[in-house]
Amino acid sequence: MKEIAFAGLGAMGLPMARNLLAGGFAVRGIDLNTQALAALEAAGGRRAASAADGARGADVLVLMVVNAAQAEQVLFADGGLEALEPGAVVCLMATCPPGAVARIAQRVTAAGCQFVDAPVSGGTAGAIAGSLTIMAACDGATFERMRPLFYALGERIFRVGDQPGQGATVKTVNQLLCGVHIAVVAEAFALAAKVGVDLQVLLEIMGGSAASSWMLKDRGPRMLQDDPQVSSAVDIFVKDLGIVLEAGREAQAALPIAAVAHQLFLATSGRGEGRADDSQVIRSYYALNGTK
Repeated sequence: MKEIAFAGLGAMGLPMARNLLAGGFAVRGIDLNTQALAALEAAGGRRAASAADGARGADVLVLMVVNAAQAEQVLFADGGLEALEPGAVVCLMATCPPGAVARIAQRVTAAGCQFVDAPVSGGTAGAIAGSLTIMAACDGATFERMRPLFYALGERIFRVGDQPGQGATVKTVNQLLCGVHIAVVAEAFALAAKVGVDLQVLLEIMGGSAASSWMLKDRGPRMLQDDPQVSSAVDIFVKDLGIVLEAGREAQAALPIAAVAHQLFLATSGRGEGRADDSQVIRSYYALNGTK
């Protein structure tokens, strides 16, 4: 497995593709962004003229696109799936609703290709460092076949099940916890700010208490900044918590806390702040409370 077609050379996809090149894979980039394609070429990759051109003769087609609709565009509308040889692997690594992943997988396997549902966690920092967590759902033989590719991209590699959609479900649970953690840290800080408590002191206290969490320590300092550098945007959690709620509807599982967190991120985006760092969901609390 050496020839990789890679669709989606965005903030995470481009460094992932570079890591594959560094791992000895041949990579053909599929993207509408000519600057991203040029950056891949500069790293030793090849620019594909189209999805079909990139997929032709590839062992694996990796999809690190924005959503399920873009994955379907690459595979079905733009000819990516049709160009693959029977037995090639389609590896969907984007964050998508579990139901949509299962439907895409059905069409891929019907065409004679293998399908791997393998979303990732770790953000742009993990993509650059090659330290992503990968949550793969596929049969054991395909997982072993994909293992070298996965270890070129990440450090924590898990096979979470056999069925397409199971990897997406694990990623959905991860995003539920992340989004709710960020929102509840903002809520706590907003309460303290309302009565004039020094948030820097509060952060120091909470960071060493039973109330601490990874998200508190990572996002808390950025909540104290008016305009922090963007690590992950508000709109990412508008999208991802929307996927969480869609997964809940499909499974008929009530997710009331996730729904409230989604509304707070949505309110922040609705005020024109969707590109701000996701820590700035605290601005919605300030607006609700008349603080700052």
